[in-house]
Amino acid sequence: MSYDPNNIFAKILRGEAPCIRIFEDDQTLVIMDIMPQSEGHVLVLTKEAAAQIFELSEEAAAACMRTARKAALAVKAALEPAGVILAQANGAAAGQTVPHLHVHVIPRRDGQFLAMHAAKPADPAQLEKIAERIKAAWPA
Repeated sequence: MSYDPNNIFAKILRGEAPCIRIFEDDQTLVIMDIMPQSEGHVLVLTKEAAAQIFELSEEAAAACMRTARKAALAVKAALEPAGVILAQANGAAAGQTVPHLHVHVIPRRDGQFLAMHAAKPADPAQLEKIAERIKAAWPA
């Protein structure tokens, strides 16, 4: 899977496509997943143009993981799930659907089945409400 500069995450990073922002710094952007597998599912995007982890610089990888940890802390504090999954897929065979490196932060609740990946859009108003809760819990 080669990097496509017109992928949806690249467009979001350039401000050419909408998203529900949670957090941004100079190396990463955290947004709500519009087709969540669980309530509170967020995505951590690297700002470095890399389709997969094999192409990502060590500096960008470290920044992405630091932000993913903060996202997991915020999701846990805001939504109080029983657990949190951090997932990062490389290649179509691994389930990667967008050729831009990103990490999924997915809250898990006891007895809950995860929705299919990238299957059903959520209500944007509901996503905004959840986003506000996660933002309010973002660690310093």
